[in-house]
Amino acid sequence: MSRLEDDHRYASPDTQWLERMYNNRMRVPDHGEYFVRWAAESALVRKQLPCELDVPYGSGPRETLDAFHAPRKGAPLVVFVHGGYWKAMDKSQHSFIAGALHDAGAAVVMPTYAFCPRVTIPQITLQVARAVAWAWRNASKIGGDPRRITVIGHSAGGHMAAMMLACAWNVFDADLPAGVVRSALGISGLYDLQPLMNTPSFQEVLRITPQQVHTASPARLPRPARGRFYSVVGGQESGEYLRLNRLIQQAWGRERVPVAASLAGLNHFSILDALVKPGHRLNTMAHELIR
Repeated sequence: MSRLEDDHRYASPDTQWLERMYNNRMRVPDHGEYFVRWAAESALVRKQLPCELDVPYGSGPRETLDAFHAPRKGAPLVVFVHGGYWKAMDKSQHSFIAGALHDAGAAVVMPTYAFCPRVTIPQITLQVARAVAWAWRNASKIGGDPRRITVIGHSAGGHMAAMMLACAWNVFDADLPAGVVRSALGISGLYDLQPLMNTPSFQEVLRITPQQVHTASPARLPRPARGRFYSVVGGQESGEYLRLNRLIQQAWGRERVPVAASLAGLNHFSILDALVKPGHRLNTMAHELIR
């Protein structure tokens, strides 16, 4: 899409309001406790599960991935993309999610990527595409089925999950089929970059340009030709995150985005705990997509 109805809101933005809307660490004062616990749980998962760590998928120093083998051959394959506003976090902090997905019968690939401002958001998106291509090519080696790839991403990773579903794979690489990614799940995703371009503390590092807003915002792109996208957000997240969650469904339509759910009682970080909690609605939705 060439423009969004809310564009006028950011023509003369209230930068202090935008900071409140997008600074999740400020909104959740105990966010550090999540990071410490995730790191400890992730280290345990890496010891317990058969996996290959820090496998190169490209030539850059941060173009590596962790590949967790499926419990049996021919399993669905999940690529999980971590968040951190394209400038922080790491795959090693999220191995606990691979543990839960392994229990669901999936092979899991977890890439990391370079950070802004050394690279741009479009360049990071291409890095993640290379990681997904690696997953497709190497699926059988880790027990996965290359025809059953789902991309799950959190926050900035949710943005990239949407971009992977929208990717023209056979244009990206002529050796790939058009439908490399069968489905995707965006958790607290950032589907329009324009607000961040006008949020000083983020723009200082992200350095988003107007052109990038229009070419790297999922909600501004044509809806994908195939596949399903589930979008979820925590009910305790900011009004902007709730808006973006609705926006991707409005932009791509209910046929492509049948789910745009706000999950009560969850913030930007506790929503990842819900993803791995058996029986939680988010955990159930992820299983639906993976199957």
